Amino acid sequence: MTSPQRLPNSLTPLDQALDALLQGVEPVAPVELLLVEALRCVAAEMPALPACPPRAIAAVDGFAFAARDLVGASSYSPLPLTAPPIWVEAGEAMPEACDGVLDSDSVDMSGPMPQVLAEVVPGQGVRRTGSDIAAGRLAVEAGRRVRSRDLLLARAAGLERLSVRRPRLRTVNVPGGSVAAESLVESAQAAGAEAVSFTTVGRDATSIAAALDDSACDLLLIVGGSGVGRTDAAVTALASRGQVLVHGIALQPGRTSAVGRIGKTPVLVLPGAPAHAFAAWWTLALPMLDRLSGRRPRKTVNLPLARKIASSVGIAEIALLERRQGMWTPLAVGELSLDAIARAEAWRVISGGSEGFAAGSPIDAYMLRD
Repeated sequence: MTSPQRLPNSLTPLDQALDALLQGVEPVAPVELLLVEALRCVAAEMPALPACPPRAIAAVDGFAFAARDLVGASSYSPLPLTAPPIWVEAGEAMPEACDGVLDSDSVDMSGPMPQVLAEVVPGQGVRRTGSDIAAGRLAVEAGRRVRSRDLLLARAAGLERLSVRRPRLRTVNVPGGSVAAESLVESAQAAGAEAVSFTTVGRDATSIAAALDDSACDLLLIVGGSGVGRTDAAVTALASRGQVLVHGIALQPGRTSAVGRIGKTPVLVLPGAPAHAFAAWWTLALPMLDRLSGRRPRKTVNLPLARKIASSVGIAEIALLERRQGMWTPLAVGELSLDAIARAEAWRVISGGSEGFAAGSPIDAYMLRD
């Protein structure tokens, strides 16, 4: 018995498939998350931070003075004080009119009258207002990923939550594609998505269709069963529940991927083989998550090629790259091994209209470890 799934006579260009997937998709609504939960999510608009510290504070333990009052003081010419000096601990607010802190060795308290044995420079031993965080600064700019160092600023400013956009991803794993599915869930979480995974009870269309719940997700991902094998039925299942927009993409690896909709929810069907699944993930799923999260365009790194890349005309191919001595070294093109995927630092799509790149050509590549 043969599968009812068939690829069309001509494959859909990658850019057209991506356009179909992104059609009408807008960023999800912001949510307020605890700082630890906001890590790796994409920041939404948020208020400016107050100055930190809010006023001048002592940076060290010592005696607080006004620099202008100690001009000329030294061990050879001690300056007597008519009143006991003010002691401050590190982190305490500076007294009014004081702008410097001297350590205890610079003040002689042994006699009947305290004596200062050194001058103080304005700002010495003091953290000025806004020296850690200038008033008006943002903990994270909208559209940027929240990093650990961003949380440092938020905590210093007294924030407990951040406004972020966190798309909800539901992954439906068709038996046989669990290695790819589990890895993609981890990749989705690293990209700031809220990801949950389910495994269907079988590979048949009825079992897969039963798991296609679009009620609590912004992107539905089916991993496995996208091809034309006798037990492949993921695209048939999608057609029974919604609409198949594209099946068969001019992408190597990943050509059996499909794009569709269930109601208003975009659906992406990926092959179960890890290399094919990751190729479609990088080129289709990540741009979708970026759109849903309102992320700014991902940065690329431009380096010359250590050796040429040859590519077939008419189909987009994935190139995996490793950085060596300031150059991109190709690890694999089109045919991706698991070892190459694990070692790669960056990836690049070689357009279907290109025959590749000559050695020494500077090319842009997306980092896999951002």
